[in-house]
Amino acid sequence: MTSSPRASRVFRAGVAAITDLSPSFRRFTFAGDDLADFGDPGLDQRIKVIFATPTAELDAMPTGEDWYDRWREMPVESRPVFRTYTTRYVRRDEAGTRVDIDMVAHEVSGPASEWIAGARIGDEVMMWAPTTAHTGVSFGIDFVPPARTGEHLLVGDETAAPAIAVILEQLPAEATGVVVLEVPHVEDTAYLPSHPGFAFHVSARGSGPRHAHLIEAVTATASVLAPGGRGAEVEEVDIDHDILWEVPRTAKGGAALKSAPLYAWLAGEASAIKTLRRHLVSTVGVDRRAVAFMGYWRLGRAEN
Repeated sequence: MTSSPRASRVFRAGVAAITDLSPSFRRFTFAGDDLADFGDPGLDQRIKVIFATPTAELDAMPTGEDWYDRWREMPVESRPVFRTYTTRYVRRDEAGTRVDIDMVAHEVSGPASEWIAGARIGDEVMMWAPTTAHTGVSFGIDFVPPARTGEHLLVGDETAAPAIAVILEQLPAEATGVVVLEVPHVEDTAYLPSHPGFAFHVSARGSGPRHAHLIEAVTATASVLAPGGRGAEVEEVDIDHDILWEVPRTAKGGAALKSAPLYAWLAGEASAIKTLRRHLVSTVGVDRRAVAFMGYWRLGRAEN
């Protein structure tokens, strides 16, 4: 009996091009024969990019369907490391398949930022991602708005910018809403594509306090976009020990509501997302089934 093609797997590819888009955003274009069946469900599809370390070559990475369990069983020093990114573009032509991933370049603070700073053409990585055999709902997509959505609120820091960019490019022209984005440098503010139905509140924090723009702009925007209502209690998450990640879905993976006047998607550093989550749901009264919160990372801590 022939087994069905896998819906996701570990791919191996090399760096074919490196493009500095701005001081904080560096685009890596990956190519290689192994990418022929690399899938692209779209929107904010999450993938894992796996990097070699001085003590763990890529060949040490498990690649079967149980790769994650086997990886966890490995001694820490023998594990290649991985981080979560968004597929920016998948391009296919006579030259083959190429995958673009935009990564945040910043001072070296761990193996991923070290790789980003020092990568050269030909350097290899592995990627856990969907294949072209993938059908149906992708649980790597966290942008799951109701079929009838009045306004969209897209919020994030620089780590969420690539996902917001893809969402904006793939939403229909008639979609409306607001984007609130905080980036490190003024030159980074031009990163996002435009959309005719969206207003943009993009700010560089420079040497100012982290999250100040996000909290101020979301508070002001929510008072305009969100309908009046009674605040709903939220169950607080201990972000030092648990993951702040809540994507409302039905049992089959679709949107939790058929319609909503506002759908909010918020992603970035966990402490800011926790604050915004509490404000939107508890203070403003946005239905928590219409809000997706993703604490991508925690300040001062490396996250896989």
